[in-house]
Formats: sequence, structure tokens, C-alpha cells
Amino acid sequence: MQQRTLDAATGTKVSRLCLGAMPFGTTVDEKTAFAVLDRFVEAGGTTIDTANCYSFWVPGGTGGESESVLGRWLKDRGGRDTLTIASKVGSGPGPDGQAEGLAPAVIREQLEGSLRRLGTDHLDLYYSHREDRTTPDEETLAAFHQAVTDGKVRVLGASNHTAWRLAETRCLAEQRGWTPYTAVQQRYSYLQPRPKTVLPEGGHVHASDELLDYVSSRGLTLFAYTSLLWGAYGRPDKPLPEHYAHPGTERRLQALAKVSGELGVTPLQAVLAWLTGGEPAVVPIIGVSSVAQLDECLAAADLDLPEELRKVLDETV
Repeated sequence: MQQRTLDAATGTKVSRLCLGAMPFGTTVDEKTAFAVLDRFVEAGGTTIDTANCYSFWVPGGTGGESESVLGRWLKDRGGRDTLTIASKVGSGPGPDGQAEGLAPAVIREQLEGSLRRLGTDHLDLYYSHREDRTTPDEETLAAFHQAVTDGKVRVLGASNHTAWRLAETRCLAEQRGWTPYTAVQQRYSYLQPRPKTVLPEGGHVHASDELLDYVSSRGLTLFAYTSLLWGAYGRPDKPLPEHYAHPGTERRLQALAKVSGELGVTPLQAVLAWLTGGEPAVVPIIGVSSVAQLDECLAAADLDLPEELRKVLDETV
């Protein structure tokens, strides 16, 4: 699987596809999680995404289950230095029932918890999981920079941030000589929800045209979550949510069927190729619950769309 440089200063690289570990330890049992992780690494995948809060909303979940399963797999299999491990802070449940936020004390405490559960001394990539407009940006950014200075984090990222907030925080970090956010994680796929839709999944922020332009112009790396829309591209038992019901969806599904048919691949594989080869180039986070589902994604890891077929997908709105 192809690799790309995430951060030249630290030499951190990421694989073309990133494995999402969110369901591990809750809706995906440990044995299956280990099998998926083994297959991903066997195929050349190096980048694995988790968070401190995964998955507290699942019945019986408290948060930290995903990191704990991943930590046990790392301990059992070894090879930590060949992998790029990403986690996040900011969306876990706080004492008031709201998101824990990005206060310095929260960042310090939750980072230690993530490192302990993962059984590692550093994270390759650490995200602010969502905006926290109640904590001054100076305090949040200083705490993240200190984590980098202490060697506990290599690269910083922002998830679920609006484009103007991302630009503002990066400018502030530059002014203070602090480590900026260089990775961006946002919800993004070929199909788009209706304009002005408030996504029903709490905290999800869809990549806007402005964000995509900012990422591209500044040479940042965009990681796309919910990139496969829960399997809805190819599974009749997984209908699209109501907020995707608009004329543009039908037109794009027709274009996707045309392109995937001409290439002899599944629509899901065509979507992954569209994401990874466009501008900006995107690292899709693939969430799967079985090795079979993973294998379908892996078959698209090195698939490049011919320009004429990419044009068909790009120009269908």
C-alpha cells in the first residue's frame, strides 16, 4: 500500500488508507478486531485511528474500549515503530454531561489515559476531536504544543473544525511559535448531504468547499471519516439516511454506477479511488466489522481512476 508524508519534520508517514478502530471492543469483539488489524497490516496498512471516547455511547461502553483493544493487539503483535497511531481528545463525556472540551487539564489527563491504554509512550498523531469555544485557543494550543515538546505527541490535528477556525488556530500557533494543526479530520464522502443539513450524529462536521480549498492550498492532509457511509454504497440492507435524499444523490449514484461498471469494481471501491486520487488527496478512514469488508476496501488501495472517469464523477452534482 502506498505511503505519503504527513509531516516532514518528524518523518511521520501515513498509508493511503487508514483503518478506523472505533467499534473495536464494543460492537466488534476483540477476536474479530485482531483479525482485521492483522489483515490491514499484512496488506501494507500502517495508519490506525482511534479516540479516547470510543465508544461510550454504545450500551455497556464507557469510552476507552477501542484504545484498550488496540493496545492489547500492539502488545501481542509488536511492531509499534512501523505504525502510525492516531487518537483524539475533546469529545468524551465531561462531568457536566457535555463534551469534555479542550482545557489544558483535560488534554494532559486524557493524553496520559490514551497512552496507558495503548501501551505506548507517544502518539504519532493527536487530534482536538471537536471545537471548544469555551476554552481560550491560547490555552488549548499551548497544551498541545507542550505534549509535542515533551515527546508524547509527534503531529497535531484538528477534527470537526470549521475552515475559519482551523485557519485562525493555525495562525495563532505560528505567531506563538507553537506546533500547528497539520492534519484535518472531517466527515467526507462522494455523496453529500442536503445543503444546510444539521447532521444528526452529534459533533459530526462535514467538509465544506472552503475547508477543502484551505487544506489544498496549505498542503495539509485531510482524513475523511464516514467515507463509506456505513456501507450504503453497496448494501441494500444499509439505506442512505434521510438527509441524503435529494436530486444530487441520485445523479451521483448513477455516475458512480457508470464509473464502477466501466472499471469492473464495486461502487465502494470507486469511491475510495475518487477520494485518494483527487485534489486535495484524501486519506479515507475505513470502518469495517469483518475481514471480508476490509478486503473489499483493500482491493481499492492502489486503484487509480483514469482522468476521463474522474471527470465524470467530479462534474456530476
